[in-house]
Amino acid sequence: MSSLRLLPWLSVWMLTLFAMLAGPAMAQTTLGAESEAPATEEQPSYTALADLLEDEQARQELIELLRNQASELPAGVAAELSPEAAAAGGNVAPEDVSLPRQLAELTSRVVGDVGGQIEQAAAIVGNMFTGQGTGSSFDMAAFISAAINLGIVIVATFALFMVFRRLAKSLFTKISSWSQQGSGLTPVLRLVLCVAIAAVLDVLLVALAYVGGNLIATFAVGETGELSTRASLFLNAFLIIELLKAGVRMLFSSRYEGLRLLPISAQEASYWNRWLARLIGMVGYGLMVVVPLVNFYIAASLGQAVGTLIMLLAFIYAVGVVLKNRVRLRDNLNQMGTRSTLTASRVSLQLFARTWHLFALIYFLMVFVLTLTRPGDALPFVLFATLKTLGAVVVGLLLSAFLTQTIGRRIQLSDDLRRKLPLLEVRLNSYVPNALRVLRTVIVVAVIMVVLDAWGAFDLAAWYASERGANLVGNLISVAVILIVSLGIWLGLASLIEHKLNPETGHGEPSARAKTLLSLFRNALAIAMVTITGMIVLSEIGINIGPLIAGAGVLGLAIGFGAQKLVQDVITGVFIQVENAMNTGDVVTVGGITGTAERLSIRSVGIRDLSGTYHIVPFSSVDTVSNYMREYGNHVGEYGIGYNESIDDAIEQLQLAFEDLKASEEHGKQLLADLTVAGVTALADSSVNIRVVIKTTPGDQWAVGRAYNRLVKLRFDAAGIEIPFPHTTLYFGETKGGKTPPANVRILEAKAERKRTDTAPLAERSEASLEHEPDHHKPDHDDVDET
Repeated sequence: MSSLRLLPWLSVWMLTLFAMLAGPAMAQTTLGAESEAPATEEQPSYTALADLLEDEQARQELIELLRNQASELPAGVAAELSPEAAAAGGNVAPEDVSLPRQLAELTSRVVGDVGGQIEQAAAIVGNMFTGQGTGSSFDMAAFISAAINLGIVIVATFALFMVFRRLAKSLFTKISSWSQQGSGLTPVLRLVLCVAIAAVLDVLLVALAYVGGNLIATFAVGETGELSTRASLFLNAFLIIELLKAGVRMLFSSRYEGLRLLPISAQEASYWNRWLARLIGMVGYGLMVVVPLVNFYIAASLGQAVGTLIMLLAFIYAVGVVLKNRVRLRDNLNQMGTRSTLTASRVSLQLFARTWHLFALIYFLMVFVLTLTRPGDALPFVLFATLKTLGAVVVGLLLSAFLTQTIGRRIQLSDDLRRKLPLLEVRLNSYVPNALRVLRTVIVVAVIMVVLDAWGAFDLAAWYASERGANLVGNLISVAVILIVSLGIWLGLASLIEHKLNPETGHGEPSARAKTLLSLFRNALAIAMVTITGMIVLSEIGINIGPLIAGAGVLGLAIGFGAQKLVQDVITGVFIQVENAMNTGDVVTVGGITGTAERLSIRSVGIRDLSGTYHIVPFSSVDTVSNYMREYGNHVGEYGIGYNESIDDAIEQLQLAFEDLKASEEHGKQLLADLTVAGVTALADSSVNIRVVIKTTPGDQWAVGRAYNRLVKLRFDAAGIEIPFPHTTLYFGETKGGKTPPANVRILEAKAERKRTDTAPLAERSEASLEHEPDHHKPDHDDVDET
């Protein structure tokens, strides 16, 4: 064990032994002096005190008086720092005294008081060892008897406490195991419940050890039936100090992982638990046992000096521990900050990691100064302020952890609900993290206000009782309720619209018009909810929304005049939607563009044409909407046959091709009626045209037409019906005499014949040419022009 860890206990036990050694000798001197001096003060009237406590009204007045005295502690310290105190003895007016001057005066008085205490203590100790002022010799027998009796009480009390904790070890282990591995509650609630049960058990063990120590001190030590003052001081100190240690064990339980409120490792918890236990024991037993014994048996001035020495040693010990762990704790806080998902928490932890030792040093310095300036009531004030601060911080951490474990994790809906409302889970998981950030911010603000109230820097009760505080809290609650209600209404209506649009909810596939109108209604609803909620929130926090509404009306009128095209777009779009002219997914012709309507808003329509180009057509430029997908579609086909073919045979083949189409698995279900043959529509230049009409489901007329054209071609080919192509007649003209000039016509042979001829020898090629051209004759000399 290092010397730093031995320092508190060595100082306490040395001071205790000093008080016990000096007690009997100085008691005789004190008693002798008291016997010579006349009794100038009357003994306190315990009967009057008992009557005062029995009277309920008087008791309540006494409690209020004590509370007022406790709350006036910062005012007393402020009086020490007041300009009047600093200006005393000088020519400077109190209002002209600067803050450094006030601090300098306070420091001077504190140092002077400490110096005076040290001087008095040195004089008393010197007189004790030189024998001056003593009327009799040191009574060794009385000292040994008192020391043995007190030692028996101390050892017996601690032994009982250790035995009780040993017996309860298995129970603590079971509670810790259930806290870590239990089920039925969230981990934070289970941890808080187990820590509360363990704390109650710990308090019972302390109480049993305290009662056992009282019984031993009363009936087994000293005179039977009487409790000595020394034993009573120790037992009262034991009860208070061990209860404080039990509170520390709630935060830093080193042996039981499931009973530790702070999220730190077992090694860290063990270190800080031991350090705080030593500090509490040093200050507690020193000020509650050693100092009263010195005051009672030696002198009050020496007791005051001993108390100052104890606080000085505790201050040095605490400063040493803080500086020793400055870097290690800074690294731990930085790691916690990197794991935090909230930006504010991460930044706060990183900032606190750099400055935590400064806050700790300021805290211990403030405690030390308050103890020196107001030794009577400083420690209770600091103790309750510290406990209140720790309680606020721990409650804030537990509440934040509880919110994280309950609503911070990803929300998972049931499979049936996810199937019916596929977007609800996404919405909830997008809203919950933002709500969690807001709640954590509120918790941080509340903790800060409670901490400031605990140290007297801010009167939370008075602020809340004031009109401003009550209005602020009420407005915040009202705004929170408004936002929650608005969010609930939006989730309900959006989920209802999603339910209507979902084909798996039992109502089948919604129509295109229903999809379009419900989508537009959802967008309009979102805009309306945001606008109305914003107006209500502004009105709730005290902002007059009348000018805003009037300004919005004027602005809307100005926009209407300046943006007539936009207004025309909107108005035309409203009528198009009301008349159900087109819906998303329809094939339409709008503004000279034909394609599929992919997006439909109140102002424009987005069309994707056959080449994949996306067009945005504002409704103000739309004169006519041609929708190809209303109720049904028609394939209108015209098929030409040669003039030498039978029309009836051709119609029969068209009917057979339609029967083949009806038998198709792919297109048979898309036909709504039998084939309609309109008849011969034209006697064209090279063909006789026959028109047919096929009625199909909307949007399938093009696919059905392509399939039917294929079947018609197959049927005509099988029946030998000619599908003519255009014929060309060449006219070479006549002379005035009626003679027709000769025309040199070259007939192209088939490719195979030409290839055979081209690859044959030259002689065979000439003979073959003559065979295939019967009208060909060799030119003679008469056919050749002479030059």
